[in-house]
Amino acid sequence: MQTIASALEGLSLGKPQRFRNLTVFPLVRPGQPAVDYLTLDEALTRRVARVTEVSEAGTVPELRFDNEAPQPVLLVDGEELVGAKQNRVLNLTILVGAGKSVRIPVSCVEQGRWSYRSREFAGTNRSLFARARAKKMSRVSESLARAGSRRGDQAEVWSDIEDKFSAMAADSPSMAISDLYEAARAPIDDYVRAFEPAPDQRGAVFAVDERIVGLELFDAPATFAKLFEKLVRSYAVDALERPGEAAVPPEDAARRFIDRIRAAATDRYPAIAEGEDLRLSAPGLAGGALSVGDRVVHLAAFEVAQAADA
Repeated sequence: MQTIASALEGLSLGKPQRFRNLTVFPLVRPGQPAVDYLTLDEALTRRVARVTEVSEAGTVPELRFDNEAPQPVLLVDGEELVGAKQNRVLNLTILVGAGKSVRIPVSCVEQGRWSYRSREFAGTNRSLFARARAKKMSRVSESLARAGSRRGDQAEVWSDIEDKFSAMAADSPSMAISDLYEAARAPIDDYVRAFEPAPDQRGAVFAVDERIVGLELFDAPATFAKLFEKLVRSYAVDALERPGEAAVPPEDAARRFIDRIRAAATDRYPAIAEGEDLRLSAPGLAGGALSVGDRVVHLAAFEVAQAADA
């Protein structure tokens, strides 16, 4: 199994792209490796996968994923699923083998509904905003270390969503994060149109207001390109809290963030489906990755506030 440090080897920083107060540093490595899996959106669009409640009654922290495709399907941390009894987001990245069915850990992002809107979930062009993903990632790592589960802190997720609605002066009858994205669709789309993947780009370091906030890395440029718009939306929603112009952070700041990820301790756990779950352990960092065979399929890491000393 590959390590997070080895997944970061050979990457170079491309020319940064900036729009208003969001900067994207491309992570580039030459080569176009073949991709042997479908993304979640591809599988749902082709109707070769289904996401449902685990039972008629349902349970908030889990959903059922049925892969009926002849190849694996990649589900990425933070991706939103809408429908069924309430909207959810994925708690971590999972690769589900061909013909397999698994229970997937999720967090609710629609506090005020628990009734069927559809029997199956649909995919979206969104991921949970980055600040909430960072906290969720920390809680999932704690859950794995403590109990071997992959639970987030549902109350904290709801609190983060409430804070985001307040900061952006938006409203929703069921406190669904999808309503916030819809209310801010035009400015979010402005950010999306401002960025495009560079040749051989496998990931990116993201900065908001000149501060490095996160990193995303995939095993192939093709996968990154398919998830790129979702990722930009995730970081753009945080950037929109303080709209305005910002300077591009120095490249050394992005390099230092990568070096901190590389140096962090890593805990390893058997994955729910294919491969291993890798979780970063370092002060001020939250991170997780999925390693399958000889590659890290997806790595996400975030800057997080450190707890005050007791």
